[in-house]
Amino acid sequence: MKFSNLQLTTPYLKLDPLFYDKVSPTPLEKPYIISTSQDAAKLLGVDEDLNNDERILELVNGETFLAGSEPFAMAYAGHQFGYFAGRLGDGRAINLGKVNGWNLQLKGSGLTLYSRRGDGRAVLRSSIREYLMSEAMYGLGIETSRALALIGSQSSVAREQWEKGAIVLRLSPTWVRFGTFEYFNSIGEYSKLEELADYVIDESFSYLKEEENRYLKMYAQIVKNTATTLAHWQSVGFNHGVMNTDNMSIDGRTIDYGPFAFLDDYDSNYVCNHTDSEGRYSFKNQPGIAHWNLSMLARALSPLVNYEDMQVVLDDIYANQYEKKYLELMKNKLGLFQEEENDASLVRWLLGTLESCVVDYTLFFRKLSYYNGDNETLTELCEYQQRPLQEWLEAYSTRLKKESLDDEVRKKKMLASNPKYILKNFLLQEAIEKAQNGDFSMVDDMLSVAHAPFDEHLELEYLARQTPKSAKNIKLSCSS
Repeated sequence: MKFSNLQLTTPYLKLDPLFYDKVSPTPLEKPYIISTSQDAAKLLGVDEDLNNDERILELVNGETFLAGSEPFAMAYAGHQFGYFAGRLGDGRAINLGKVNGWNLQLKGSGLTLYSRRGDGRAVLRSSIREYLMSEAMYGLGIETSRALALIGSQSSVAREQWEKGAIVLRLSPTWVRFGTFEYFNSIGEYSKLEELADYVIDESFSYLKEEENRYLKMYAQIVKNTATTLAHWQSVGFNHGVMNTDNMSIDGRTIDYGPFAFLDDYDSNYVCNHTDSEGRYSFKNQPGIAHWNLSMLARALSPLVNYEDMQVVLDDIYANQYEKKYLELMKNKLGLFQEEENDASLVRWLLGTLESCVVDYTLFFRKLSYYNGDNETLTELCEYQQRPLQEWLEAYSTRLKKESLDDEVRKKKMLASNPKYILKNFLLQEAIEKAQNGDFSMVDDMLSVAHAPFDEHLELEYLARQTPKSAKNIKLSCSS
């Protein structure tokens, strides 16, 4: 099956016209293909090479459409940095339709009703980041939107300076957000709120269709999914950067990759978004912010579901699910598979130690996977003091003796939990700078390791190097 032969449906357009605005993309000037993800294409049933599809460029550029497509932008609201912002909507994204359970969307494809003072465009640097990170999160086993293709152009777009425009064709099982519910609650359209809830159940939680109290059960599943995703983020050191309610997917997956970052050295206070002057979306705050966002969703759903019942669900499920999943993931990273009472304390001790000693988070766990009692290979990662890590490793060695797995099996399991390749910001910046000069080879290299971050890629070893001091803790703008 070729991509250009797909047949789309548009179930969202069966909702009331308040939910969307029909709009066509505005094609970029002199477009060209930068990269495609055949791995993502398989989700749609596409088994032919995307690069051999003669229509792929014009389809991603919005010059022509797949059969059944009716382009539209979605309306939603949201809390931005803790303050309700009213109607927002798809200001630079246009939906094409759905196939095989995945909704196709062009990001950077031009003005919509919801663009407000924006230009509806995305620039090359932000598009490279979204394209690669969507695929990288999938490779790490984290629920996420996906990216099928990235195109560049000669169209000029004004940001801090003039840059070239680009478009990402991205995919998600749903593009409904917490803020979609907030929008209809805020304008008093409670019947539309119920219509939306039924749509979400049909699209994302179909097993609840015939259930009693299905809206409350839907909310419970959203809480559980969100907690699970946050546990994954924290375990791999991912900082989203803009956890506004309009950037929170209703099925709990990661969406909207703007100013994001993976930790370089472990720093719980790290803030990757330079707009976030108060540190609301710092790395350590993310689990708590997700809880706050879920409470805002409960308010939005309160015309349909008893608010106190939802608060009970939130209090009962969120913290338990997050803590259980996070400890499970961290124990896997440490190669600890037996149940021991003090394991959570051992994890907290390690994180405090990595922070005080200034240690590269990803590199530490990858090297720990090969641990055989030689402390020096790990303590040499400390930028400052080594003694605290030495003390932790002694306690870790004692704890390992309680494990029943032999060292080789443990090492194999740890290597499958501790990625060698993380798309750190300094690497992404190098790829962007090359791309801005017409060299897209590093984009392709990073896509390769993004899809298989736990494997060895000997020819791409340069993508596993430690972050230079001068490039640590890069902060990004919301246009990044």
